[in-house]
Amino acid sequence: MKQYGPQPWLQRHWDLRAAANFMLGGTGAGLLVACALVAPAPRLEILSGLILMAAGLGAVWLEIGRKLRALHVFFNPKTSWMTRESFAALVVFALGVGALAKPEPWLLLTLALAAASFVYCQARILRASKGIPAWRAPQVVALIVTTALAEGAGAALLFEFVALALPFVALAVVARALAWWRYRNALKRERCAAALERTGKMLLLLGTALPLGLLVATHIDPRVAPLAAVAIVGAGWWVKLVLVTRAAYNQGFALPHLPVRGVRPGGIQR
Repeated sequence: MKQYGPQPWLQRHWDLRAAANFMLGGTGAGLLVACALVAPAPRLEILSGLILMAAGLGAVWLEIGRKLRALHVFFNPKTSWMTRESFAALVVFALGVGALAKPEPWLLLTLALAAASFVYCQARILRASKGIPAWRAPQVVALIVTTALAEGAGAALLFEFVALALPFVALAVVARALAWWRYRNALKRERCAAALERTGKMLLLLGTALPLGLLVATHIDPRVAPLAAVAIVGAGWWVKLVLVTRAAYNQGFALPHLPVRGVRPGGIQR
């Protein structure tokens, strides 16, 4: 059936600054989760995670026309995932300061849970954008969460090589690849599928297969671990950049049935 109406168009409201919140904030929160699980002395990792999250939130703040209106984000906790993300960030920073002063195991675990809730809120922000097929797909939640965990696990390898971290990193990378596969299959018929095709290949090759091979190589030479970290984090950032800025086509609209003006008997148009 012939469709009428304009084609979907790429949204322009969120640009690189909005994508930076998902990129930097996701990596920072993922790093806080990873350091609670695998890092023996995580003060530097905690500080780095907090800085990354602050940088991501600062990038979003730069996107606002009236900067002081950013305080309005705290007014709608019942309906807005952006508000919940902001409150989660406040909890993360408060717990992060306490963990820097005294990194007790229970405090690190609480910090990791708060950081995970921050990432979940980020994922639900995209999920709530019903007018953009690439964001509203239910599978986007698992994709954003697993990507942040993979980035954080990979980033942990930049600080110190810990044998315990290798299984965690490998598991996170594989989970991200599976989440991407489910997400990509759900969007095969959407306009954004073409924009996601090359990104998916890059994620699977450079962000999954290559890091897994490098993780195996660390048993021979631990110095290759930072290369795996760069590949994991870089692939995750590219996925989020494409998702926010290049694959974010609006729904558009179609008119499958146009109104037809009938003609009354006698030739009088009604």
